[in-house]
Order: sequence, then structure tokens, then C-alpha cells
Amino acid sequence: MIRNNTTYFKNENPDSMIRISRFFLPFLCCLTAPALAGTQTRWEVVPDSTAIVWNVREGDSHRDHIEMSGLRISAVLRYGVGADGSFRFERSIVWPMLRTIPNNTHGSLMRRFVWDVPRMLSVNENCLQQEKVRRIVLDGTMTVESDWTAVKGSLSLTRVLFPSVDEAAFCEKYILKNTGEKPLYVEIPRARSVIRTAPAKGVEGSYELVAEICGDTALMLAPRAEVAFGAFFSGRRSGDEALALNADAECAKRRALVAEWQRNLVLDTPDPVIDAMFAFAKIRAAESIYDTKGGLMHGPGGERFYAAIWANDQAEYINPFFPFLGYDRGNRSALCSFGYFARYMNPDYRPIPSSIIAEGTDIWNGAGDRGDAAMIAYGAARYALARGDAAEAAEVWPLVEWCLEYCRRRLTGDGVVASDSDELEGRFPAGDANLCTSSLYYDALLSAAMLGRELHKPARQLAAYERQAAALRKNIDRHFGGMVEGFDTYRYYTGNDRLRAWICIPLTVGIDERKEATVEALFSPKLWTENGLLTRSGDKTFWDRSTLYALRGVYASGETEKATGYLSYYSGVRLLGDHVPYAIEAWPEGSQRHLSAESGLYCRILTEGVFGIRPTGFRSFTLTPRLPAAWDRMNLRNVRAFGSAFDIEVRRAAKGMEVAVTQDGREVVRKRLRAGQSLGVTLE
Repeated sequence: MIRNNTTYFKNENPDSMIRISRFFLPFLCCLTAPALAGTQTRWEVVPDSTAIVWNVREGDSHRDHIEMSGLRISAVLRYGVGADGSFRFERSIVWPMLRTIPNNTHGSLMRRFVWDVPRMLSVNENCLQQEKVRRIVLDGTMTVESDWTAVKGSLSLTRVLFPSVDEAAFCEKYILKNTGEKPLYVEIPRARSVIRTAPAKGVEGSYELVAEICGDTALMLAPRAEVAFGAFFSGRRSGDEALALNADAECAKRRALVAEWQRNLVLDTPDPVIDAMFAFAKIRAAESIYDTKGGLMHGPGGERFYAAIWANDQAEYINPFFPFLGYDRGNRSALCSFGYFARYMNPDYRPIPSSIIAEGTDIWNGAGDRGDAAMIAYGAARYALARGDAAEAAEVWPLVEWCLEYCRRRLTGDGVVASDSDELEGRFPAGDANLCTSSLYYDALLSAAMLGRELHKPARQLAAYERQAAALRKNIDRHFGGMVEGFDTYRYYTGNDRLRAWICIPLTVGIDERKEATVEALFSPKLWTENGLLTRSGDKTFWDRSTLYALRGVYASGETEKATGYLSYYSGVRLLGDHVPYAIEAWPEGSQRHLSAESGLYCRILTEGVFGIRPTGFRSFTLTPRLPAAWDRMNLRNVRAFGSAFDIEVRRAAKGMEVAVTQDGREVVRKRLRAGQSLGVTLE
């Protein structure tokens, strides 16, 4: 809805609205200046950290939601501060491996819990009163600090909220501190609530859901003294052993895991907002992996998509990123997903399913062939190159071969790839052949040729891939190229007469024949809004994935200054605005869920767009750094790809930049480059 030229978007709570236009007008006035200068933001980056903080002011009422995940659980926290200053909180908890009937894509057990734990405490034989939240901190956990009034005293309460790393439980640590001058008599209950679900509704019968406070304490709390206790929300199968959880131990495990992610693939630029957004994106990209009976499965989340894999979210979006992060479970989940898709190869070249669901026991292909083979080939070949593991690559190679042959057999008379739909699954028209599928197939052919050389595949086969890619590039331009709404860019499909966000896809794979008009169209008022790219001009729908692809593609095209202005703006809105701290799925569909693969796409803007890393072999890549004019440096440290750990340092230099790559403390290469130049790097 539009009110007073301000755009609002409904949150899942009908009383809460997400106001985002506060960032928009200053951005339009000075695109390439720091995009947040002079604007109001709710959150701030905590200096010298990867955390953000909301320092709550009097009357600062707001609500939001965030997803957090562990190996056996995910939780969407609907939280906020009321007009009276109190903390508002509801937990929506998902147990992906407690399967429900029907056991379909959405068959994960889910319940909402509204237990108000502080209200269950007693201080001086009365309830706590008049909460005032001071601040909320996000850093992979949520920490809420507030002050309370008690009869004849005052207290502070700190809540630390997080999912268990490896148990089917959501954990809450509470720290109560006496901030007054007199001792307080405190009673903390031991409370336990049990729900046993109906056996007929569960794949494995009845499930037991337990909410508990582990207190059972009564004490005199001296001035400045503290007492801590835990609360847990867990789920298990009937007959499984009950969990014995410790809040301190669970919190330490979560913090250690987040610290592991933050030690690897460290972005260092003069822009603290982009650096922090990158750090948060690593968390969301890596945490959403579930330990299913079919193996480790990365899942999008959003209270809908768990214990399942998709050709776009996993194979195309997130899997090519995991080798750079060096997270073992991420790499294992990628290999698991490719293994599942490979099970559906067949000699008749029938389509591979779009999604494998329910812990690997079933499939979903309700949108027909979405171009899934192109998505899988693209992601699998890039993953195998960046992973740098010959044994894994040999395992993935037959899938790459099969998918490429499938796409070849689907070529139309114009030499582009036919499909039934695309990743939007009929939400918007995609014709009989769409730009996205052919562009991904093009990149997959090039990657396969490079991968095949590492695996010593026949030279004739690899040369054929390169010839097919060259022909396809010409066919893409002939078939899809044309005037659309005044821009000499691409028609998304034959007959398309409205600009589409996915015209950015060719830029991400090095097809740059129409880059000037395409970039102009992407950032024109017909497509660009304060929310990023519209899916289609004249519509209201936006999906972050297209904005994330577009920013990567605009960097790849060499439009560094324009891309940086929009990246800075987008990062500020998503990290510090009213719905934080991650990239989102879409609006209006899904109420801007924090789907996890989109965070992987954000990271790839930096790794592949800004630094221009393109895998070429198990130990080699090209580097095309795009150093913004306002930056004197940009570094990517402890990159874990290509079977190694290395740093990339880029410094401003006379007439260009100086680029250095170091591995294990040894300099691999150092060279001066002009803007747009590439550097080939071979690691030891």
C-alpha cells in the first residue's frame, strides 16, 4: 500500500509494518556516495565486530522476524518492542526430521510457543513489572537486554536466544542481575509442558514436544549479583531418550560454530556495512543444513522448505559458494545433493526432478522441467572446480555430462534450450525457452571443459563443449536479443514485451554483448525500486535472488561504481533497516522470509563480482578485481577454495591497483592491474 509517498510492506503480524523508504530518497540523490549517509537506520554495526545492535529509544515500537537454524531444528523468532517498552516474543519452531502426514515438501512438524519466561519468575514474592528493553544485539544469537522493576528493587534481565547446534532444541539463556542496593528474594521455577501429537498425523507416530524451564531455585540475590538459568523447547520421537540440555554448553557450541564461519572467508573493505552484511550472510548460508536420514541437506527454510533440496536453491545458488567458506558440512551437503540428483539420471533423458523432498524419500516436479538440468550442471561443475578435490569431481562428473547432454537434446531450432517453466514455477510467464536456462547451460559447458581437463577426459569431448558454448552464445543473442521498452537488451522469452529482472543473467556468465543497455534497463525506474529489482516492469513483486544476481552481473560487466552504489544501498536496507539482517526471499509472497540460499548469493556478489574469482581448475582461477573508486583497499582473507587456504589483497596504486595472493604465508603472485584486467592464479 502507498501512503504519503512511503511504501509499506506487511509483516506476518498484521499489526506490524515494515517501513523501508527512509533509505530511498537520499540514495537517489547521490547514488555513488555512501548510500546510508544522512539516512535513519534502526540498527547499527557494533564497531570492531560482526554484530549489529538496536539501541531502543523511548517510544521506539517495532516488530520483526528472523530465522535461526541448527542441524535438527529451525526457529523463526517473531520479536519486537511494544509501545510500553516491553519485549514481545513468539517462537515458531520447526523440526525438519519429525515428519508429518502428508509427508510432502512441507511435512515438517512445526509449532508456535508463546511462553513468557520472565513472567514466571518471582522477585520479593511478586511478578516482575515494567520492562524496558535497552538494546537487542544480533551476532548469530539474539541477545536482549532490559530493565525491570520489582517490589522494593530493580533488576536487569539478559536473554540469549539461539538454536542448538546439534540437538532438536531451541535454547534460551536468562541472566538476572540485581541492579538495586538491597538484596532480592528470587524464585525461579522448574516448569515442564509436554505436547504429545496425534499418532495418525506423524510418519513415525506420536511426537513429544517439551517446553521447560530449568530453574528450581530460590535464593537471596545480593546487589550486583547475578543468577542464570535456561529454558528449552525440544522435540523427539516417542521412545527416544529425553534430552539433558545445559544452556551454557549449548551457547558455547553455537558461538564456537559462528566463530568458525567468521574466521574463514573474511571480507575487509572500507565499508563496514558491506563487511558486516557479508559476515551475516555467511551465518545464514551455512546454518541451514539439516542432518536427515538421507544425509546432510541444505534447506531454504522459511517455515516451508526443510529436509529437501532444489535444483536452483542448492545446486545453482549455494553449492558453488561452499568451497570458498571451507565449512565441512556445507561441502558435504553439496555433494549429497548432487548425489541425489544423479540417482534420477536415465538413458531416455527424462527430466531430473526439480526437488527431492522428505529426507530424500520422494520428489516434487509440479512445474515440469524448469531448466533444472542447466541449473545442476552449472552448479555441479563450478562446485567441483572450486572444491579442488579430484575424487569428488570424479563422482560429480557423470551428472554434469548427463545434464549437458539433456540440455543439448532440448535445443530448439534456434539453438536455445527449451523448458516448461523456470525457477519461478509459473508465477510469471517464461515461454517455451527462457534466457535463464540457456545462460546457465552456456556457463556449464565452459566449466565442464575446464573440469574435464582436470579429470583427463577426452580432448574431443571437451572441445565439443567449447564449440557448443560458442554457438550457444551467438544463439542467445540472436534469439533473445532485442528492444524491450526502449532498451536494446534481452527478451526473456519469445513474445516477451516487458522488461524482466532476469535479463541480468547473461552478465553473470560473461555474456556482455548487450551490457550497456542491460545495465541501464536494470537500474531504470521500470525495474529498480527501493526494494531492489521488480520481477517484471509494471508489477509489484520482487524476489531478492534477481537483485543479488544483478549486482554480481553488473560488477562482472565492469560497471563498478554503479554496482557499488546499489550494493551499499541494498546492504544498508537489509542489514540495518526494519527487517534484518539477511537477504530475503520475496514480497508479497512469503512475507520476506529469510531463505538461506539467498545469503549465499549475497556472498557471491563479493567473491565472484567484486573480486571476480572464476574457477578454472582444481588449483587455478582467474581474478578480475573491481576496486571501487572510493575504496583504497579490499581484502578477502582465509579463502578456503581450491583445496587450500589463501588471501587476496587489493590495494589502490598509481593508474590502477596492486593485487597480491598469498598462500600459507608465501606470496603466490603480486601484480599491478588496470581496471578490468584479469590475473591468472595457480596455487601450489
